[in-house]
Amino acid sequence: MIKMNNSHQETWRLAWPMILTNISVPLMGAVDTAILGHLDSAIYLGAVAIGSSILTFIFWAFGFLRMGTTSLVARAIGRADMDASTLLLLQSLLLAFILATLLFTLQGSFIPLALDLIGASPAVAALAESYCQIRIYSAPATLMTFALVGWFIGQQNTRAPLLIIVSLNALNIILDFVFIIGLKMNSDGAALATVIAEYGGLLLGLGLTWKTIRPQLAGQERKRLYRALGRYHQYAELLQVNRHLFVRTASLLFTFAFFTAQGARQGDETLAANALLFQLLLLISYGLDGFAHAAEAMIGKAVGAKSHTDFIAACKSTSFWALLTALLFSTAFALFETYLLAFFTSIQAIIDIAQGYYVFIIALPIVSVWGYQLDGIFIGAGKTKAMQNTMLFSVFAVFIPIWWILGDYNNLGLWLAFCAFMLSRGLLLGAVFLYFQHTKCWFDNRCERINPE
Repeated sequence: MIKMNNSHQETWRLAWPMILTNISVPLMGAVDTAILGHLDSAIYLGAVAIGSSILTFIFWAFGFLRMGTTSLVARAIGRADMDASTLLLLQSLLLAFILATLLFTLQGSFIPLALDLIGASPAVAALAESYCQIRIYSAPATLMTFALVGWFIGQQNTRAPLLIIVSLNALNIILDFVFIIGLKMNSDGAALATVIAEYGGLLLGLGLTWKTIRPQLAGQERKRLYRALGRYHQYAELLQVNRHLFVRTASLLFTFAFFTAQGARQGDETLAANALLFQLLLLISYGLDGFAHAAEAMIGKAVGAKSHTDFIAACKSTSFWALLTALLFSTAFALFETYLLAFFTSIQAIIDIAQGYYVFIIALPIVSVWGYQLDGIFIGAGKTKAMQNTMLFSVFAVFIPIWWILGDYNNLGLWLAFCAFMLSRGLLLGAVFLYFQHTKCWFDNRCERINPE
């Protein structure tokens, strides 16, 4: 059991590998941005910003493969049900492969449509389309890796995701230099490097997984698990959780894609400046998500074991460290503004635009930490419908209306609307959290009263 006197230790045991894992993801994008930002034109950086935004929207719409797997596996671990944990892994991998095949089949429809909706300049749009056509080949690897990472986190093992993602990103960085600098492939080289790296990460993840589940795939146990894979009713809980997470994640990524599209309509240099600042925003989100992932694992296990004491301890310890980390992010961004902008680009026009909106990057860690942390709590507890509904409200009743009202302020209005959106996520989930605490809903979907330990 996770008690209050060691909940901080448990938080850090789970969080530090995920912090390093998550920070390595935007660092991969940061390397792409830095290399492309030092080429002789902003169109390559703009093309990767648009292309990666489209594919991030598409791939992370299926991010439920990570989050839903973590939630269900953590609760299975809390019940000490290892068979259910292994079955969930196999189900998630199979579902990921099917969805990736569907994405690859439909690419000819959604990529041109997405580019038309964004409305970038013809030169940037052509390069972005080429980027997407190359990157889409990574779909099976990307989605199956989501499932693997989610399973490891649910197993209370965050070091395996660290090894997978850091190895993947290191390979991507090496290949960036080979394809972009060495072979002069520019934005196409960034796409090809990512595709190869994604498959390398998948192979490593499958190898690590096999070592863990091999004893459960022997003899009669293997036959029973394979039979269960073919029974549609066995997928009911996974699909129910994933349905809510799909809507929630698609809404979040719509906001990011909309932000990129509106920046593109204000010119290539504004698009590039926003892309630069978004790399810092991703650093914030991935860093804070380390504690959210720890919350998913700890709270899922507590809910599976029906331990109210462990649940409260996990909420307090993970939230404390997340807030402290957010404060450190804001301080670091304030102190190192000049160095960070110079790292990403040497084009002065882009730096000048980025400096005008840099104050938002300083404020966003404190504004957004609540949404990230509460996401982890709600995912771990399996309260995904609440996440879906609060996200929909934040996007369509907060972000879009504020952007519309502040339309005359152009990029400033866009950043103000985005900050309001991030604040709304945290406030709404916080209100629901307090309601669930008052009604004792965490352990029972029917909100029946529980007897805390």
